[in-house]
Amino acid sequence: MQSSPLRLSEKCAWGALGLVGFLGLWAALSAFGIVPRQFLPSPLDVLTRFVHLLTNPFAGATLPQHLASSFQRYAYGVLLAAFIGVPLGLLMGWFRWLDDIVTPLFDGLRFIAPIAWVPFAALWFGVGIGGPILIIFAGAFPPCLINAYRGARFVEPRLIEAARMLGTGHLRMILEILLPAATPSIVSGLRVSAGLGWQSLVGAELIVAAAGVGFMMVQAQANVATPTVMAGMVAIGLVGMAIDVMLRQGEAWLRRRRGLQA
Repeated sequence: MQSSPLRLSEKCAWGALGLVGFLGLWAALSAFGIVPRQFLPSPLDVLTRFVHLLTNPFAGATLPQHLASSFQRYAYGVLLAAFIGVPLGLLMGWFRWLDDIVTPLFDGLRFIAPIAWVPFAALWFGVGIGGPILIIFAGAFPPCLINAYRGARFVEPRLIEAARMLGTGHLRMILEILLPAATPSIVSGLRVSAGLGWQSLVGAELIVAAAGVGFMMVQAQANVATPTVMAGMVAIGLVGMAIDVMLRQGEAWLRRRRGLQA
């Protein structure tokens, strides 16, 4: 039997219970020496270090400065993926010949993990901004293209037929018929791309960056500064969660505006 949906207060209560349980287990493992404290500091140690890093530099910058450097690369990579992937997906959805040309190459490349591009990024760009952008693009591009393509392919045939009867050209068909109809699918793809891009960024910065939160974590690992490593992980998780929440709110708003189920 299907249970009734939980109220917001109940969801918050269960979420808080899960968080308290996780922190309690973590604290117990550290306090009782089940895992050496050098490798698993307590939650309080990590929180203290997190607050300290907000105003005190480590590896050449404070935590907010590292995050700003990371977010700049992230924004470039994701925006580039969206600016190329969404139009290309719409064009592939409309022009069958373009679909036939691009799909075999795309299907071969999209299964290569973004982290596999790291050696090429290091060779081509060194530790400059281009390497991380390439890796972020590799992670964020496929969902942008796939969701735009699917949105264009599944437009209601009656809309296309009506536009054709009115003599609508290719450009207007894409901009005025396919794009509006595919927008919910495109937004869903952008949300997936944003998450994959953020994950790809951190992987890139662990290897091909001279600044950023991933670089900070590598330097901390080299100095066996586990609280700093974990503080960086907390920062990555919080920023990623904030990005996802904003995109979910945008997606829900768009669906409500178009009269779709949220």
